[in-house]
Amino acid sequence: QVQLVESGGGSVQTGGSMKLSCATSGVAGSKYCMAWFRQISGQERDGITQIDTDGNPKYSDSVKGRFTISQDNGKTTLLLQMNDLKPEDTAMYYCAAGTPQCYGTYCLKVCRLSDFTYWGQGIEVSVSS
Repeated sequence: QVQLVESGGGSVQTGGSMKLSCATSGVAGSKYCMAWFRQISGQERDGITQIDTDGNPKYSDSVKGRFTISQDNGKTTLLLQMNDLKPEDTAMYYCAAGTPQCYGTYCLKVCRLSDFTYWGQGIEVSVSS
């Protein structure tokens, strides 16, 4: 059974830092992409960073250079270190796991939004100016 549980959210002032954790079970294998999404009120859920099946991190332009995604050695905890936070980072943050599309014996390494089938319940991050 797959479970993803986020923790570590809360409120911080502009320029501050925060670390989110996602405790996972059932998705420790290398075939999974692991990602963080966020949803700003009134907008669609947006992928901000993922670790592909080769273990390489990828970032959206909105968080590149400020956020760092990582996993613990056992790959049971997904982490998101957020630095230099801005009010526009205020959102619900979700961790997600999925498997990339395969074409015969060839599988992509990066997951698209539709590939993420397991989601945490979300955790709120608020950045005040």
